[in-house]
Amino acid sequence: MSVVMRWIAAMAGGILAGLVGSKLNAGQRASQGVQPRLGRLSARYDRIGGINMYARVSAHPIPDDRLPVILVHGLGMSSRYMIPLAEHLAPHRRVYAPDLPGFGLSDKPRQALTVRELADALAAWMHEIGLDRAAFVGNSLGCEVLVELAVNHPHLVDRLVLQGPTPDPDARGLVRQIAGFFLIAPFERWSLAWVALTDYTRSGVRRYIQTLHSMVDNRIGEKALRISQPTLVVWGTRDYIVPYEFVAGLAEVLPQGRLAVIPDAAHGINYSHPKALTAVILPFIL
Repeated sequence: MSVVMRWIAAMAGGILAGLVGSKLNAGQRASQGVQPRLGRLSARYDRIGGINMYARVSAHPIPDDRLPVILVHGLGMSSRYMIPLAEHLAPHRRVYAPDLPGFGLSDKPRQALTVRELADALAAWMHEIGLDRAAFVGNSLGCEVLVELAVNHPHLVDRLVLQGPTPDPDARGLVRQIAGFFLIAPFERWSLAWVALTDYTRSGVRRYIQTLHSMVDNRIGEKALRISQPTLVVWGTRDYIVPYEFVAGLAEVLPQGRLAVIPDAAHGINYSHPKALTAVILPFIL
């Protein structure tokens, strides 16, 4: 096995081990309450500047006057990671979940794109598919891409939801980020390990590390001062990758920022707690 594959296996294995341990100790928790109605998703490819971009799009009929919602995944992941949230939002809004260039089923440029370049690619993709303006929900790296989008392409952004935004300036670096993944693993859904393993394998360790370097050098706290759109920062009480002090401070410096806290959720709220996240998103984007 190559060094790359061993590294990817270790990352996903850590997540899987934590998930297994939590299930053996606590047992599988049964879902409670009435199950929400879920929307269907379809797939599409669009060619943007010589790059094929893949996206999942809701197939549920929605009135044309409702603002669409675009979901942007985190580092190393893809739109598969956003499926639970997309399915919960789809009965209410037209939902798009693209794979950023280099990730998922989208093309893989030889050199990993920077955060700014990923935002520019997202803007070009919106232009190609005919979206003039949208609400956005990002997770982790996706939050950084959306802050960049709001700063450099403000006409495209109606409002933002930043869930688990990175990077915390006091927790920069590869080792700290990986350690955080091991800590949150017991609080994520079992199936996330398989999604992560597949997505990490597709993007590869080289692209992961190159993108991570662009992330940790990106200071969204400073750029947030330039965002005029309403922005909701969402944090889970078991997110050990992003400290509460960082998200609370970010929400405070945003000109139209507010903070929502979801109990018992970790970093991947869009995957593990989509119902709770939908409950805070929908009133915000109405």
